[in-house]
Amino acid sequence: MITIKKILIVDDSTSARFFIKGCIPKDKGYEFFEASDGAKAVEAYKNYRPDVTFMDLTMPVMNGFEAIELIKAFDPKAAIIVLTADIQAKTAEKVTALGISSILKKPPVKATVEEALIKIQGI
Repeated sequence: MITIKKILIVDDSTSARFFIKGCIPKDKGYEFFEASDGAKAVEAYKNYRPDVTFMDLTMPVMNGFEAIELIKAFDPKAAIIVLTADIQAKTAEKVTALGISSILKKPPVKATVEEALIKIQGI
């Protein structure tokens, strides 16, 4: 069981990061960190050690697939929730093989974000 305190939100769109944050319960006292591409995500993960990372897949500099691989190499237990508009079976298979916790369709819905967080906490 994980206690979530720190959350990293990775998306190249500022408005998408804002929207994702809006889907996360406000009453839990979470500390938020943000990154705008995969390379910054890896750096932020190493610096902040978040309990959960929300990861977009399509980004400049380094995509989400590469960032997930590097984060998982650094911390095999990293809890990563992928948020993507690309819900093709091959995409889901690829990120699942990388060891992600959940995959959610963009734009996220508050209920599915909360369910994914509950799943990670093992509640």
